[in-house]
Amino acid sequence: MSAVASASFRVRVGDADAIMDATSFVRFEGVRKSYDGKQFVVDDLNLAVRKGEFLTMLGPSGSGKTTSLMMLGGFEAPTFGHIFLDDEPVERLPPEKRNIGFVFQNYALFPHMTVAENVAFPLRYRGIKGRAAAGRIAKALAMVHLGHLGERKPSQLSGGQQQRVALARALVFDPTLVLMDEPLGALDKQLREHMQVEIKQLQRMLGITMVYVTHDQGEALTMSDRIAVFNDGRIQQLATPEVLYEQPANRFVAGFIGENNLIPAHVTRIENGTAVMALGDGTILRAPAATATRSSGASTLAIRPERFFVDTGDTPETNRLSGTVSELFYLGDHLRIAVDVGAEKPIVARIPALQRLPLACGDTIALRCHVHDCRLLEA
Repeated sequence: MSAVASASFRVRVGDADAIMDATSFVRFEGVRKSYDGKQFVVDDLNLAVRKGEFLTMLGPSGSGKTTSLMMLGGFEAPTFGHIFLDDEPVERLPPEKRNIGFVFQNYALFPHMTVAENVAFPLRYRGIKGRAAAGRIAKALAMVHLGHLGERKPSQLSGGQQQRVALARALVFDPTLVLMDEPLGALDKQLREHMQVEIKQLQRMLGITMVYVTHDQGEALTMSDRIAVFNDGRIQQLATPEVLYEQPANRFVAGFIGENNLIPAHVTRIENGTAVMALGDGTILRAPAATATRSSGASTLAIRPERFFVDTGDTPETNRLSGTVSELFYLGDHLRIAVDVGAEKPIVARIPALQRLPLACGDTIALRCHVHDCRLLEA
């Protein structure tokens, strides 16, 4: 076992170092993966997953998240580094020796088997038969509300029901860890949202550790205890959903998690705990100095669309941007307004539809946002 396995170790998360407890249930230590010996699709992955935690690996296609999951499951071998499960190295163990449940996007059900037979498959492989197997199968199907469909074939089920069968099969042998790779990607929006809640409730009820891969930011924010945001084979930030949304570590995270206005700005000075900056057209804005990466120079101002409100003239202690409405969409509960303020891109604001603003494209509008709702990032 690695010499660092019994001590705390330092993990690189974005631009900050974080001390992670080496007694965590799952650990990646210095893991790198290359298929051609030249380019690393996963590069220096250090990550600790706590027992009973729901951790999501989130990122765009090609970011390294699925490869990391496959290495944890035993379907891929790391080129360098170590992977620990419950403090034991597993990078050389085959998948069947790791006691890990796996749920795939395409369900991977056997079409010639019944639902009950599909769920029983991991038990047969482990030599569990008879009454012991029947009891586990019944319990697993009951957990996913499919106890009455055990004799059906997968082709007789809906997509959501097939996904529940795959989940029951992953849980039936009481695994120490469940890995899920884009499991809801094939479902429609309403069913996907329903399954998100069901999976999270089941994970909490069982207290099981889950590592979940998705490219869907909303899915990650809804389900996760913590999220590891991947890009270019590295973790850009590891944090709770709230911290990721409110305090992104860099431009990539700010732009990938939800919608964000990323506005080029030039910090001119720090004044009474506030960073003062100028936009290209000379507009002066302010942000908390604690979010500034430098006391002067090029920077990027990040403001969420929902943090804007229409200027009423009675909120002087705010940032003000004025411009011309270039796009206007009614989306039921809010208006999505794009405003050309002379920046590289229009500013996007989400205004509650209840305000019933008499707006049209071409109108002049002034938007405000509170200083504390602004965040400065490196340019």
